[in-house]
Amino acid sequence: MKKTFLFNKHSQLGAKISNFAGFQMPISYSSVNKEHMHVRNSAGIFDVSHMGEIFISGKNSTKLLQRVCSNDISKLHPGMAQYNCITNFEGGIIDDLIVYQIEIEKYLLVVNASNIQKDYTWILDQNKAFNATINDESNNYSLLAVQGPKAIDYCQNFTDVDLKGMKNYSHVTSKFNNCNEILLSKTGYTGSGGLEIYIPNKDVVNVWDSLFKFNNNKILKPIGLAARDTLRIEMGYCLYGNDINDNTSPIEAGLGWITKPETECIGFEIFENQINNGTKKKLVGFKLKNRGIPRGGYKIYNSSHKEIGVTTSGTFSPVLKKGIGLGYINIESLGTDKDIYIKIRDEFIESEIVKLPFIEI
Repeated sequence: MKKTFLFNKHSQLGAKISNFAGFQMPISYSSVNKEHMHVRNSAGIFDVSHMGEIFISGKNSTKLLQRVCSNDISKLHPGMAQYNCITNFEGGIIDDLIVYQIEIEKYLLVVNASNIQKDYTWILDQNKAFNATINDESNNYSLLAVQGPKAIDYCQNFTDVDLKGMKNYSHVTSKFNNCNEILLSKTGYTGSGGLEIYIPNKDVVNVWDSLFKFNNNKILKPIGLAARDTLRIEMGYCLYGNDINDNTSPIEAGLGWITKPETECIGFEIFENQINNGTKKKLVGFKLKNRGIPRGGYKIYNSSHKEIGVTTSGTFSPVLKKGIGLGYINIESLGTDKDIYIKIRDEFIESEIVKLPFIEI
């Protein structure tokens, strides 16, 4: 089982440690609800060093990414980032990721930890027609995400970069906490704003310690992956392996905004057809009207108690104080119903389909 370079720090803080994507990761340090609300109101720091970093460079690197990614890579320029999907020939999602353009014909792909090898192998195979240079540097980098409304002001104490002036989905490589060549980006996963810090492994303990030494008034607190999950569900963000996978298309998952068939990405004919003619199923967000917590795998029913779908992610929202979830439903079977029912144990809990995100920040 792998460990991040901050594993001892998490253990010293009394974190609950569990296996996640092949890593021993901090799940929580205290109450998940308290950690969740601290991020919404102040600033929390996540060790997400399990994420993968794959660099692609050289002639035809842009053409390669245009082929393997669903979004329009040509819209990127150095200093920009883009949310994306790697797609397969059946129209499924191999992974969702962030693509950073570092310089002309040089990119950084930040991929999910459980998919590093799968993504790398897939891209290598597609690269036979392009001959770009591909390097998996996942073992050389750590990643910290400082998230929350006070995160940017807090991090400003450690860099000369104008963090407030950075646009969302932008990045810069600069000095941070006297460490050189640190990539700073605004591509957060919580919806509350903040900064992602890509750090060579040799410097990450120093950066972590410095961030907390400055923490006189307890603005910053360590946050585990459990709260990261509840935070992203409140925003309606997909989690690979739960809400999207090799058998779900980005159109079905509500990710049409990052799917551009005109680029002739892998699976583009399927996506074009789904955009024009619709899909049989789609991912929706729902709120429970009564008490209960929906979990992944719970069945979804229409008003006639006919099964029409399944929950993929669910939680109790600390902000809304009610159960919320994401799930796929059969569009035709839903009919004109606005309400659905989630079967929790033996009870059908009335719920309403809502527009995402669940909360406005």
